[in-house]
Amino acid sequence: MEMIIGLLIALAFILIIVGVPIYVSLLLTGVLSLVALAASTGTPVATIAVSQAIFNGMGNLPLLAIPFFMLAGEIMNRGGITEKLIKFAMLLIGRLPGSLAHAGIVSSMFFGGITGSAQASASCMGGILIPAMEKEGYPVQEAAGVISAASVCGPIIPPSIIMVVYATAVGASVGSMFIGGVIPGIMAGLILMVIVLLRNRVCHFPRRTEKLTAAEIKKSLIDGIIPLGMPVIVVGGIMGGICTATEAGAIAVVYSLIVSLFITRTLKLREMGPILLSAANSAAPLLLIIACAKVFSYGLTALQMPVLVNDLILSITDNKWVFLLLVNILLLIMGMFMDGGAAVIILAPILAPVAASMGISLVHFGIVMCLNLTIGCITPPLGYCLFITGKIGNIAIEDAVRGTMPYLIGEIAALLLITYIPVLVTFMPSVLGYAI
Repeated sequence: MEMIIGLLIALAFILIIVGVPIYVSLLLTGVLSLVALAASTGTPVATIAVSQAIFNGMGNLPLLAIPFFMLAGEIMNRGGITEKLIKFAMLLIGRLPGSLAHAGIVSSMFFGGITGSAQASASCMGGILIPAMEKEGYPVQEAAGVISAASVCGPIIPPSIIMVVYATAVGASVGSMFIGGVIPGIMAGLILMVIVLLRNRVCHFPRRTEKLTAAEIKKSLIDGIIPLGMPVIVVGGIMGGICTATEAGAIAVVYSLIVSLFITRTLKLREMGPILLSAANSAAPLLLIIACAKVFSYGLTALQMPVLVNDLILSITDNKWVFLLLVNILLLIMGMFMDGGAAVIILAPILAPVAASMGISLVHFGIVMCLNLTIGCITPPLGYCLFITGKIGNIAIEDAVRGTMPYLIGEIAALLLITYIPVLVTFMPSVLGYAI
């Protein structure tokens, strides 16, 4: 049986690597696992389990939060909040050395906290900031590196799409995950800002010296605070027990519409058609992957894979810190070749029970897993954010990698800190009475 499971998992990854759509790879492997089960037990193939698993995969209520948050982010993005967030970040940064680089990090944290997507952050922030940084005298590969790395912080700061996926996959609380990501997300951003200051000693980044007038300060504050009200309302509603994550996503859509249509007036009703289509196109592939991953998970569970994995890991080590180190190495490698959401869907149901058996909090393990796989957005060869910022800066992917490397090291340091200091993750949820 161990050999069959190993062959099925290898087949799934081979299919994905050679370019077969992820949902097809997972569905095919899941069906083959049911065929293998039927052959080994002499029973009919459980074909009805396939349709039931797909329905259960897409019919999970918390997953509705994903299209809601994607739609809210798309509305805010089309409503022109990117420039407003950058100006607000510049106001907070002041005239620090490398101020535009710092503003890129802070505004990416803000923007990621609205959209929950690293790719959206890299695209929107990079489109404005990389040309501006190049114009001010930053090396273009450094500008691309800063924005790529900063885009990783956003999905860890709530609301976060990848956290919803993890919570659904393992049965954890979405609210606990959101609250647990606050300190790690902010800490990762602060580490990047420290690296900018250290890099400034070598690169001598430009430093802004102009002073803002009182009217400009007031306008930047108002323009920045209004869109940032969305994550405050979302997280505050969940923290206060007023709404679930799904309901918070719906509230975020309404809030973003009110802001974009009536307050900033940067969006017209006639633009809603393309926005809805874009949000659907973004959410549908992920939901389809989740549905097919349920078939994959069901088949491997029926073959007793979780038990075998648990026994295998415990035969290697029963030390939870060594286990976490091995998991981090595995996930960093996986993130190089696979989309983070897909990797969570496949690996979380397998690894989370092992972590729980070792006394590791599911919330702590989830934040480690989400940050680790989000770092995959800036590691080649898959690194979506590297390709986005490299294309914006018109540089080769190799140059984008070199520019990102110092910041990648900083984010791995942040990953190790939250891995081995669990209180950084669990403190806020436990104080607020959430299960960890």
